[in-house]
Amino acid sequence: MNRMTDMAEKRWAFEDFTVGRTIDLPVKHVTAAEIVDFASQFDAQPMHMDEEAGKASILGGLAASGWHTCAMFMRMMCDAFLLDSTSQGAPGVDYVRWKKPVIAGDTLSGTSTVTAARVSAKRPNLGFVTVEHRIFNQKGETVCELANTGMFLLRNPGVAA
Repeated sequence: MNRMTDMAEKRWAFEDFTVGRTIDLPVKHVTAAEIVDFASQFDAQPMHMDEEAGKASILGGLAASGWHTCAMFMRMMCDAFLLDSTSQGAPGVDYVRWKKPVIAGDTLSGTSTVTAARVSAKRPNLGFVTVEHRIFNQKGETVCELANTGMFLLRNPGVAA
């Protein structure tokens, strides 16, 4: 996909994030090597570093750190729409819930559903979009839920209400 530099030509602008819209996230296969690599840098707990320690834990196998799950989700969201959008960042994350462990060999997929959208009162060219995200494993089980508000430039300031 061509990543244009002109914000006005991005595919996803504020107006595209209508309440109720659901965006499918791309599939992500999780490998043991990447779990260990992430954990060795950021969360070196035994269940994230060693298969046997993971099996001995309540997680049941070599498990991705919850923060690794969030990082993988972020990449999935970037590839689905964020990198081809007028995104201006986010003021924060409302919540993150790790529902089930992500185990080496899992294949993740997900959805992002717009729950609210409003134009900024102070900056009429900027909108706030609240999105709830769900990440699933290959069994269809929810492994992570999170919600955040992102900031996006309007394609047509003054037209969107």
